Amino acid sequence: MENAPLLEMRNIKKDFFGNQVLTDINLTLKPGEVVGLVGENGAGKSTLMKILFGADVIRETGGYGGDILINGQKVNFQSPFDAIAAGIGMVHQEFSLIPGFTATENILLNREDKKRSVLSYLFSDRLDTLDRKKMNENAAEAIKKMGVNIDQDMKINSMPVGHRQFTEIARELSKEQLKLLILDEPTAVLTEKEAEALLESIRGMSKRGIAVIFITHRLNEILAVCDKVVTMRDGYVVNESPAGETNVKEITQWMVGKSIGDDVSSQAREEKDLNRKTILSVKKLWVDMPGETVRNVDLDVQEGEILGIGGLAGQGKLGIPNGIMGLYQAGGEVTFAGESIPLNSPRKCLDSSFAFVSEDRRGVGLLLDESLEWNISFPAMQIQNKYLKNYLGGIIKWRDEAAIKEVTDKYIDELKIKCQSSKQKAKELSGGNQQKVCLAKAFALEPRLLFVSEPTRGIDVGAKALVLDALKKFNREKKVTIVMVSSELEELRQTCDRIAIVSGGKVAGILPAGEDREKFGELMLKNC
Repeated sequence: MENAPLLEMRNIKKDFFGNQVLTDINLTLKPGEVVGLVGENGAGKSTLMKILFGADVIRETGGYGGDILINGQKVNFQSPFDAIAAGIGMVHQEFSLIPGFTATENILLNREDKKRSVLSYLFSDRLDTLDRKKMNENAAEAIKKMGVNIDQDMKINSMPVGHRQFTEIARELSKEQLKLLILDEPTAVLTEKEAEALLESIRGMSKRGIAVIFITHRLNEILAVCDKVVTMRDGYVVNESPAGETNVKEITQWMVGKSIGDDVSSQAREEKDLNRKTILSVKKLWVDMPGETVRNVDLDVQEGEILGIGGLAGQGKLGIPNGIMGLYQAGGEVTFAGESIPLNSPRKCLDSSFAFVSEDRRGVGLLLDESLEWNISFPAMQIQNKYLKNYLGGIIKWRDEAAIKEVTDKYIDELKIKCQSSKQKAKELSGGNQQKVCLAKAFALEPRLLFVSEPTRGIDVGAKALVLDALKKFNREKKVTIVMVSSELEELRQTCDRIAIVSGGKVAGILPAGEDREKFGELMLKNC
C-alpha cells in the first residue's frame, strides 16, 4: 500500500496463563526510522518484540490479540522464518548462536555461499560445496559495517561476551532483504567505545532506509541515535515523544513513575579510609581466557574496599576474576589473608570464602530450569551446609524448606526481583531479574571476598541504582571486600573506591574513582 508505514502494531494484547503482560499496545514505524523502546525490566518490551518476530513461545502460549501490518498489509507470522522472509531481523538479549561454529559460520548460517560441481549438476544441489572464500568476504563485509573488529575465524564458545554480541549483529546486517532490525539490549555487554561504534552503525542503517527498534537501558544512547522514544510500564505504552524533545530525567520518570536522577553517577560516593591492609594479593597472574587473555597482572586489593576493574573489551579485565576463580587455566600467585590460594581449583576458592557473579548469567550463573529458591540457596547449601536440618546427630541432612524460602523472599524483596513467587523457574524471568538472582545467590554465601563481573548488564535505570546500592550496602554492612569488573566507567566511578584499568592483558594503572575521565582513557590505550 503506497505511503503506508513500514510497520503498524495495533491494539496488541498478550497474557501468559491469565497474567496480562501487554495491554492495547500501538506502535508505528516508518522506513529508516529509529525508535527507542524503553521501560523497566518486566515492562513487556521483549514480549512485544517476540510477537513481532513470530517467536514460538507466543504461539505456544495462546497467541496474541491485535493486528500487525507490514507496508499496510496484515501479517500473522507463525515463526521467526516468516518474519525474516518479510525483512525483519532480531538480535535477542540472550545469544542465539551455535557455540561450536565460527563467527563466519554463524553470520551466514543457512545462507552459505556454495560452489557447484559436476556431481551436483548431475545429481543434486546437496552435493554443492561451501565457498569458504566468498563466505569469508561476506562475513568480513558485515563485520566492517559495525566498525569493530572481531576474529571471524574464532569459534563462539571461545569468544568473550562482547564479541558474541557483535557476531549476532553482524548476522543481521549481512541479510540483503533486511527492512527492520530489532535490537534487544545490544550494548549491554559493550564498552563505551564499542557502543559508540554500534550507534554509528545504526545511523548508517537508518540512512540506507533500514528501520530500527532499539531497546536499551542506556538512555543516553536512546537520545543520541533515535528519532522517537516509546516508553512502556507494566504492559502499557505510557508515553511517546520525539527524542529531541525529551531527556533522561523525563524518560526515567515515565519508566518508573518517579525521578531517580539523570544518571546513577550523580549519586555521591561515600569516602572511605583506605589506609587498610592488603587482603588479596595477585602476582604475575596469567589467564588463558580466549578473547580476554591476561598476561602479567600484579594487583593488591585492600580489605573492605570496592576495587573496580575497567578497560576496553578484549584487553583482559574479564580474565582476572575468571582465572582466579578457576574457570580458565591460570598461573601465578594469589594470596588471601596471608594464605596461598591454589589456582585452577574453583572449590578451593569457594572454601576460602570467595564468591563470583559471572558476566555470563545463563551459561555460568543460573540453574535455568530450577526455582528461585533453589538458585539462591543451593550454593550456600552445597558449600557451607546452610539451610539444612540435621537428624541423628548429623548423619542425615535434609533441606530446611522454611529457611530456604525465608532467604529467597528476603532477596526478592531487597533486590526488587519481579517474579510470580519464589517457586518460579529462573528461565521465566526477564534478563535483568535473572541478573538480580545471580547477585542474591552470591549474597547468600556471605563471602569475605566477592568478585562481580558486569553486575548491571541488561538492567534498567531504576534497577541499576538499586543493584549498585545493594553492592555498596553489602560492602559496608557485611564488611565484604568487593572486586567489581564493568565495561561502564561511570558505573565504576560511582561505586568504587579505586579503579584498576587493564590494557593489553596488564594493569596499566590504578586511580582513585574520582579522578578525571580523561586519565582513565589514557590508561585504557596504554598497552593496546
